[in-house]
This record gives sequence, C-alpha cells and structure tokens, in this order.
Amino acid sequence: AKATTTIKNIFIIIINYCNTIFIINQSSSILFYPTPLQLLVIATTTAVTITTTTTITMATSTPTTPPTTESPPPLPKATTLLLDMDGVLAEVSKSYRASIIATCHAFGATSVTHDVISEWKARGGCNNDWVLSYDLIQGDPNGKDGVTLEEVTETFEQFYQGDTKTNTAGLCELETLIPSMETMKELKRRCGSRIAIVTGRPKKDCDKFLKLHNLDTMIDVSVCMEDGPPKPDPFPVRRALELLNVNADSNVNNKYNEVIMVGDTPDDIRSAIACGCRGVGVATPEGAAAAVEEGKAYDEGKLALAMKDCGAEVVLEPGFEKLVDMFAEP
Repeated sequence: AKATTTIKNIFIIIINYCNTIFIINQSSSILFYPTPLQLLVIATTTAVTITTTTTITMATSTPTTPPTTESPPPLPKATTLLLDMDGVLAEVSKSYRASIIATCHAFGATSVTHDVISEWKARGGCNNDWVLSYDLIQGDPNGKDGVTLEEVTETFEQFYQGDTKTNTAGLCELETLIPSMETMKELKRRCGSRIAIVTGRPKKDCDKFLKLHNLDTMIDVSVCMEDGPPKPDPFPVRRALELLNVNADSNVNNKYNEVIMVGDTPDDIRSAIACGCRGVGVATPEGAAAAVEEGKAYDEGKLALAMKDCGAEVVLEPGFEKLVDMFAEP
C-alpha cells in the first residue's frame, strides 16, 4: 500500500512539473511539451530524490513460528495420601453446616444459609466452624451484640453433639460416609501405611467418625484441631508428613510430588501447596448437586472454582473414585 501511494505521488509531481513548464513557456510565447524521454528522466530523478529524503518501506508479512514450549514432565504416581474429613470423607451438610446455621439463628443471625457458608468457605480462612459461626453472627446486622466465642461454641456443640438435658440427639448422627468402602480399601492397598487425616475437627469428633464407619484401621495418622495452627497454615500437612516419616524428594526442589492432599476448600489446597505437596480438590455432594441444578458441571461450583484458583491439580467428583488411578500399584 505504501509503494502504490509513492508511485502515485511521483506521477502527480511529474504532472505538476510539466504544467509548470507549460505555463512558463506560455508566458514566454514558447510552446514546449516534454518528450517521453524527458518524462522518463523527470520520473527517475524525482524517484531518486524521494528515496533519498524519505524511507520507503514495503509491508511484508513473513510467517512467524510460535515459540515452542516444552510440556512439563508428567507427575509420578503418588504413594502417600492425606485426607481432609468434612466434605471429603464425611457428608456434613446436615451436621456441621446445619449446626453453623442453627447456632447463628439462635443468636439472631437469620441471614446465614448454606450458600452464605459456602461463600465464606470459598474465601478461605474458615477452617474452624466455631470461629466461623461467631464471625457470621458478628457480620449479620441482626446478630446479637456482645456475644462471646465461648457462648457460640457451647451453643454449637449442643446442636452438633446433642443435649442430654433435653434428650435431643446431635446432628452428628446424620453424618454419612461419602466414598465407597471399595474406594477406601483400594487406596489403602496402594498406600500401605501412608494415609493420614488432616482435619480441623476436634480429635474426639475425628476418632468417633472413623470408628463409626470402620475407617480407624485404615488411617495411620490423624492431625486435628488440638495439634496446632489450622489450614491454610502449612503446619497440619507438615506435621502429618513428619508422623508418617515421609521425606521430600531432594531431586525436585524438595517437593513432595508423591504426596497428594485431598480437600474440599481453598484452605486445604493452600496448605498442601505451601508444603510442596500436590493439592487435589473434591466437590462436596451438596456443592456438586447445586452446580448441576444451575446447568453447570460438578466442578464449577463456588468452592470448586476457588480450589482451582488456588492451584488444585484437579477437582474430583464426590467420593473421589478416580483418585485411585493417581496412586501407584504397590
């Protein structure tokens, strides 16, 4: 396009030049018309002049080859399994989540629903349900003023554990096991003595669930609320690795590429990655059902997307049946 414009300009200059000569010669009563040879000389001279004063560039399109990027090597099969409990092993929408709602409502925070809890969990930093209940009450415009964490905890435990004074059963009785026993047995076969629970539950609640669902003989180590800072702090994951005597792979920047931490919240994924482990998310049954009801895939719910944003390697369906394929045969 630039070259065409330049040629056009050359001919305009030639025509103007010829007109000027014609007018001058008319005024001198001398009739003069440039010959073809003279026109050629004029054109050549003009082109040279333009070339020396203006850079003429031709637009050329050369095919560019996109830079080649090497795909990272495939991760090795895992050998060690760390499991969160609530939402991963235990279906808690009718127990822990329901206890949060009941506790909040008891203190006037009636705006708290399952969706609200999921939104807070997706933000992260909500691994302690007692503290979460307290914060939700404080954030509700109708929440009771001056309530203490101790009062909230006591009320929560009455809903969750049950109230012997009123002979009311606890919501904990409604908990069920999410994965099949076949999946758990196969994971145990592949991992051997390298399976740990990493949970924010109190130890007595953790042990009770494991024993009730015949998982106590499959789990080698449990790191619970009383043991130290909660996730997303790396402490619970690091402590589990210490108790399992699992060492980092010094060949890959001290990462634990053969360790998978499975969780249902961003806190689980952040804690795992902070320790150099692989974070694998799993959708909760209620989260997956809500996503499907909205016409989305099971892994497009709030918590699932939040886990992906935190670096989850993958988000599995409830029950994590496909997790087995990520572990090596013994």
